[in-house]
Amino acid sequence: MRVVRSVEQHPDASTLAIPHIAEWKPKHLVIAYEAGIPGKLDMADIISIVSSNDGDTWGNPVYIFNHREKYGMQQYAYANPILFKPPGQNILWCFAMRNPLSQPNSEESFLVGAYSGDGGRSWNQVELTMHYTGSLVLTGNIQRIVENGEPVYLLPAHRNSLDNGPVGGARVHFVLRSKSLLDWDVAGYVPNPEKVWVHEGHIALGKQDGELIMVMRTADNTNKALTPPRAWSTLSVDNGRNWSIPKEEPELYNSVSEAGFGRSSDGLFYYIYNDGPAWSRMALRYKVKSLDGQWSNERTFFDANIHNSYPSLIEISPNDFRAVWDSGSKEKGRQKICFGKFRILFGK
Repeated sequence: MRVVRSVEQHPDASTLAIPHIAEWKPKHLVIAYEAGIPGKLDMADIISIVSSNDGDTWGNPVYIFNHREKYGMQQYAYANPILFKPPGQNILWCFAMRNPLSQPNSEESFLVGAYSGDGGRSWNQVELTMHYTGSLVLTGNIQRIVENGEPVYLLPAHRNSLDNGPVGGARVHFVLRSKSLLDWDVAGYVPNPEKVWVHEGHIALGKQDGELIMVMRTADNTNKALTPPRAWSTLSVDNGRNWSIPKEEPELYNSVSEAGFGRSSDGLFYYIYNDGPAWSRMALRYKVKSLDGQWSNERTFFDANIHNSYPSLIEISPNDFRAVWDSGSKEKGRQKICFGKFRILFGK
C-alpha cells in the first residue's frame, strides 16, 4: 500500500475522497478523486493523477472539473468521479455529478462528462445528452454489455432527493444506458423495497446472457443501519431494463457504507466492504464466491486502525487487481488517497 496524495498537498481542499481507478494501457494507471471544497458537505473539484509504472510513483495532479471555472454567471461543484476506458478505444472518460455551487450539498446533481486522449494528463469537458431529467448520485462502475452485436454501457445511479422529479418526491435506484457514452437514458428502475433504502449499487455480469446482478448499500428510511446490517441485491435478465424486487444478502455485511462489488475474469464475485458499526468506516474486508458457490469467510483487505472507505478496483490480468480508496487517521477520515496491489484469496 502507498499514499498517492494527502490533504496537506492540497492546501485549498478540506478532504480527499471517493477515488476511482482505470487502466489506460499496461502499467499506465489513472486515478480520479474529489478534493473537497471547504464549507460544503460533499461538493468538490475532481482531480486526476497518473502513474506510468504500475503505481510505484505518481505524477502531478490536474483538474478534470474545477469549481472556480465560470459558465456565464454560474459556477458548479462536483462529486463522485467514475472513470471508464472503452475496450479498443484510445479515449478515457470521466463521469461525475455537477451541482450549482450555491447549493449546500450534492443531492441535486446532474450527470457531467469529460474525456482524455492522452491517458489522463489533460481533459476536455463535453455536454451530454440526458433524457433522464432528475437529480442523481453516482458511485458504481460502468458495466459494458453486448446487445445485438453492439456494445452498450450501463451506469448505476440513484436519487437522494425528496424534491419533486420525474419519479416523484422519493428516493429511487435506477440504471442509465448509452450506446455512445454521450447520449444517456434510463434503462430501468429498481423497485423500492418497503422500509429499506437501497442505493450506491454496483453491477456485475451474471451467469447467462442478459443477466446482471446489482449489490447495493442499504439503510432504513432515516439513514440508519438495518437490523441486521446487510447489503441487498437485485437481478435483471434483460440487460438492465427490468429489475427484481431487492432482497437481503444474508452473507454480505453493510452498515450504511459504499461497498465494491464485481466479477473477476475467472468468474468469481467479490465484495469489499467496511465492517464495524454504522459510519465508523475503519477496516476494509472482503469476501468472494464462485458463480454457483457460497460466499467465503471474511478476509482483510486493509486494516491499520484508521478510517478507510469507498474502495475502487480494476483487474489488469487474471486475479491481479489495482485498488484505490480514501483513508485518514484514527480520528478523522478522507485525508488521503491510498493505492494498493491486490490478489484475491480463493476458497473458504
